[in-house]
Amino acid sequence: MTETQTLAGTSAHTADSSAVARAEQVAAAFAKVREGIGKVIFGQREVVDQALITLLAGGHGLLIGVPGLAKTRLVETLGIALGLDWKRIQFTPDLMPADIIGSEVLEEADGGRRSFRFLKGPVFTQLLMADEINRASPRTQSALLQAMQEKHVTVAGQRYDLPKPFHVLATQNPLEQEGTYPLPEAQLDRFLLQIDIGYPDLESEKRMLAATTFGEENPVQAVFTPQALVDAQSIVRRLPVGEKVVEAILRVVRAARPDDGGDPALRDYISWGPGPRASQAFMLAVRARALIDGRFAPSVDDVVALAQPILRHRMALNFSARAEGTTIGDVVDRLCRSIL
Repeated sequence: MTETQTLAGTSAHTADSSAVARAEQVAAAFAKVREGIGKVIFGQREVVDQALITLLAGGHGLLIGVPGLAKTRLVETLGIALGLDWKRIQFTPDLMPADIIGSEVLEEADGGRRSFRFLKGPVFTQLLMADEINRASPRTQSALLQAMQEKHVTVAGQRYDLPKPFHVLATQNPLEQEGTYPLPEAQLDRFLLQIDIGYPDLESEKRMLAATTFGEENPVQAVFTPQALVDAQSIVRRLPVGEKVVEAILRVVRAARPDDGGDPALRDYISWGPGPRASQAFMLAVRARALIDGRFAPSVDDVVALAQPILRHRMALNFSARAEGTTIGDVVDRLCRSIL
C-alpha cells in the first residue's frame, strides 16, 4: 500500500468517525429534548416522538385531536426546547392571506416622497402553529401552501425568503366540521406526518393533575439552537438506508395505490393512493426515528411504525369501504401485515 493510499484511508476513517460522533451528539441532545417535553406533556410519548421526527426530518406536521389535549402546549414546548422562534395563528373563516404572509403599506417620507414597505406577517418565524387550519378559506390555505413547499412567499412580484429552519405544525379538531373547509389533497401531501392525538391513560392523567394544579410547573430548558437543528437535519439526510428498508418502503407505498399491485382485496377499497412524496417522507422519517432512538441506520420496524402517520392523510377509501365501516387505519395495518 502506497503512502497516498494510507493517507486516503486514514482520512476516510476520520471522516466516518466524525460523522458517527456528530450523530451520537444529535441522538443525545434529542434524548434530552424528549425528556424535557415529557415533564410537561404527559402520556403522549408516541405523539411527542412523531413531532420530533417531523422536525428532525425537516418537514411539517398535522396534529389532529379533540380540544384540551395540549396541542398548543406541545408546539410551544417544542419551540422552547429546540430554541426556535415560534408564533401561533388562529385560523378563522375571515382570515386573509395578507394576515399570514404580510402586506405592503404606503409610506410617505419627510420630503413628500412615497414608497411601499413590506410588513412581514407571522409566517416569518421558525416554528408556526396553524391552529384549526381547516377553518380558513381555500384562498388563505393556498397562501400557506407556498410557504410550506417553497420556503418563501411572493408579494407584489417580490420574493421574501422565510427563516431557516421553517416548520408548520397545524392542528385540526376532528369533531366540529361545521363551518370548515377540508384541506385539499395537494396541501395534505405537504405534511410529512399526520399525528393523531388520543386521550392520555389513567396514570398519565393522574400525574398531569398533580403537576399542573399544585405549585409551579417545571420550566422547559432550551437544548438546541436553530443552527444546531439545521445541522442535525443535514446529518439525517446522510444516514445510510439499507436495501431491505428501501424495498419495504416501496412495497408499502405502491401497494396502497389502487392500480399498482398489492392485495386485490385491499385495492378494491382504495379510491386513490399515495404518490412519490410518501416514499420521500418515509426515507426521511425512518432515518429521523432511528437517530432519535440512538441508532444510525433505520430498520423495517421503523417503516411499520411510521406507516400510519405517513399514509393515512395521503390516501382515501371508496364508498364500498366506508359502507362496510373500514377505516384507512385498518387498510394500512392490513397492508403492512400482508407485505412486510
